[in-house]
Amino acid sequence: MDNIYSAILEAQHNGQPAALCTVIKSSGSVPRHSTSKMLVFADGRFIGTVGGGGMEQRTIEEAQAVARSGQSKIVEYNLVDPKQGDPGVCGGTVEIFIEPINPPPSVIIIGAGHVGKATAHLAKWLGFRVVVMDDRVEFVTPEWIPNADVYLPGTVIDLFSQANLNSQSYIVAVTRGYNIDVGILPTLLDYDVAYIGVIGSKRRWTQALKELREKGVAEDKLSRVHAPIGLELNAETPEEIAVSIMAEIVMIRNGGTGQSMSMNNAGTA
Repeated sequence: MDNIYSAILEAQHNGQPAALCTVIKSSGSVPRHSTSKMLVFADGRFIGTVGGGGMEQRTIEEAQAVARSGQSKIVEYNLVDPKQGDPGVCGGTVEIFIEPINPPPSVIIIGAGHVGKATAHLAKWLGFRVVVMDDRVEFVTPEWIPNADVYLPGTVIDLFSQANLNSQSYIVAVTRGYNIDVGILPTLLDYDVAYIGVIGSKRRWTQALKELREKGVAEDKLSRVHAPIGLELNAETPEEIAVSIMAEIVMIRNGGTGQSMSMNNAGTA
């Protein structure tokens, strides 16, 4: 059991989605009884057991789906007649509660220049787990960006698998050129993440869109991209741009509108 709880803490630290399966009710002859636990990662790895055999395999598959969706569920198995589709012949019944172990929200910054540095600082201050990646290895260091949790230097498109991208990931692409965006977005858009924002002027994004369409990227995928990134603040400095970016991310995460809350703009009753 201690291994499971240690693994949960490690998964949280690494930003890995997982699901905890707990036997909450059993009757008759069953392989494992109440409070038995198994931790399942989204990729199918698991620690612990809820009974083995066909029942456990079905539970692992259910848990993988829960890890990806973030929605808990209860599954019930009859262990009586495999000919009727039951996953066993022990003779009892088992109920298993599967709860998501949601990773902390992460801001993944692609591009570690001045804006990336400022955004990393602000995102960390706001409580996000911060991952920084860039092909310029000299910028992906604690000396340049002291606030990140994870540093991933190298070819960006090859680093996505190491970033543990998931439904709690907020992608901030603040790269040095639209050609980089065009190169990474077709792959990035295949990931189920909470947010993808791309820096640049409207003209830069229009050109990027043209080339992405030529590559065959579907319109429904392109519509997921927030570009130009951030809320309109007339921001100029890297720090102001970081505020614009993180304001949009917080707005989306919390279901806000981005509108002014001043009652002076509400008119008279």
